[in-house]
Amino acid sequence: MGLVTALPEWYPWPETETKPAPMPLLLVQAFVNTLDVEQGDDLLSADWLVAAGLLDQSAHVGSGELELARAMRESMRQLLESGAGDLEPLSEVAAARTARLLVGKGGALALAPAGDGDVTDALFQLLLIVRAAQEDGTWSRLQVCANDTCRWAFYDRSKNRQGHWCNMAVCGNRLKNRELRARQRDRSRARGAAG
Repeated sequence: MGLVTALPEWYPWPETETKPAPMPLLLVQAFVNTLDVEQGDDLLSADWLVAAGLLDQSAHVGSGELELARAMRESMRQLLESGAGDLEPLSEVAAARTARLLVGKGGALALAPAGDGDVTDALFQLLLIVRAAQEDGTWSRLQVCANDTCRWAFYDRSKNRQGHWCNMAVCGNRLKNRELRARQRDRSRARGAAG
C-alpha cells in the first residue's frame, strides 16, 4: 500500500480530508466516511460504489442491499472505534461470499470476490481490504475521531499511533475547550459550596 499524495476523484469529501489512508485502505476509509455524522450527509449509494470502482455500472442495487451496506459501514466504524461492536453485518457479508486467488504481475497473489459483481461482492471486497490491512499493520492506524459528534475516520500517521482527532484545529480544540469549560464550572461550584 503506497502513500496517497492526491485524493482520487471518487473520494466523497476531498475538501475536508486531511489524513487519507494509503490505497487500497482509503476505499474502506472513504466507505466509512460516506456518512458525515456531524452534518447528517449520507453519500452511500450505487453511484458512489460505482465511482469508487467497487461495483460495475450495470449492476442492479436493491434497497435491501443498500441497507446491508449502511449496516456494514456502521459496523466498520464501531470496529475502528473499539475493536468490537455489532459485527453481524460483517459476518453476513463474509458468509455470503467466497474468495478466489488471483496471480498478478511478478507472481503477486491477491484475493478477490468469487461472486457475480453485485453489491455483496463490493462489500466483500472491502472486507478483503480490511483483512490485508490487518495483516500488514495499517488497519490499526485507521481511527475514528474522538469527538463523539464527528466520528470521522482518519489515518493516524503519528509515530506513536496516538492520534485522537481527525483535525486538531477543529475537533481537538472543541474537545479541549469543552474540557476547560467543565473544569472551570467544577472549580466555580467548588468555590460556591465552600463559601
